[in-house]
Amino acid sequence: MAKTKMKLEWEAEALKKYQLMIGKIPLFHRDIAKIVVDKKAKSNAAERGSSVIEELDIVNAFLSEVPKAFYSLMIRLFDEVGFNYKERE
Repeated sequence: MAKTKMKLEWEAEALKKYQLMIGKIPLFHRDIAKIVVDKKAKSNAAERGSSVIEELDIVNAFLSEVPKAFYSLMIRLFDEVGFNYKERE
């Protein structure tokens, strides 16, 4: 039996913050971060049963997919772009 894929859309403000944050990641790491975080954010939204990728999905994706060695940079960038990473589910 074939799986039906839900069309996912990005919440506008969350996407704007996400794109800004991706742009601030050092060039050497930017492409891989975008690939893994995009995939995980979509997965997070789907797991919630939502058709919209929200800020929480993106923040959780960064926190789960970005290596711990880059944690301090990630937190600084969360603050710079306005992601609320302190109140996660």
